Amino acid sequence: MPIQSSTILFCKPIPNMNTENPDSTHPSSEIADTSTNPPSFTLPPEAKRLPAWRLWAPLLLQIGLIAAVPATAVYTFITGKTVVLQTAPVDPYDFLRGYYQVLRYDISDLTNLQKLPGWKNLPTEKTPCPPGIVCPKNTHNLKPQTSFYVILEAPKTATNPGRPQAWKPVRVSLENPANLPANQIAIKGKYDGWQMKYGLETYYMPEDEREKVNQEISEAQRKQRQSFLVEVKVDKTGHAVPVSLWVRDRNYRF
Repeated sequence: MPIQSSTILFCKPIPNMNTENPDSTHPSSEIADTSTNPPSFTLPPEAKRLPAWRLWAPLLLQIGLIAAVPATAVYTFITGKTVVLQTAPVDPYDFLRGYYQVLRYDISDLTNLQKLPGWKNLPTEKTPCPPGIVCPKNTHNLKPQTSFYVILEAPKTATNPGRPQAWKPVRVSLENPANLPANQIAIKGKYDGWQMKYGLETYYMPEDEREKVNQEISEAQRKQRQSFLVEVKVDKTGHAVPVSLWVRDRNYRF
């Protein structure tokens, strides 16, 4: 009896499809877990180090700006010429209010400067006259924010050896005049739209000195208000710094 041939079939194993325990060789396991190991970021070599000048330059600039103001005052104090200014009469109660003293000078008065030669050369602007009001003929006033120079002249003779004399204003100039005689100096001022300012209007005085000056002024002005003298230093650019205050024959340094 002949033997019939038979066919044997071999089946390929089916991979494990259980998602709860995936095989480590499954392609999905090749995806890295970024939750525990975040990718690192590396700066390029040229950006790793910031140049030192970028850190120091702003700091040096700020220091320079802060030091510029006292440096200018020191320069004026050392190189400037000693000048004595006449103050306007003051009220002792207003003068010594708080820690700062406020002074006005003869050259702070607009009417005094208008009488000097050179005043008409300063820039002016026309002031409008409101309707219904009679305005003066001269409606041209000094333009606000105008800088100018007042030329001061030293007194010829000293009448009181124990007390200096005030320098006299002789003319006004828009520019800082050159080649002034030895007995003259130009002080720089500015019109702010309300008054003339020279950077000498406010002073700080220590408490112990302030009490002495307060008592001295009260004694000097028992009968009437009077003016005082302020000694300043003025450099060749016209910048001025205060030095001392004269009350009668006594001197108080700022």
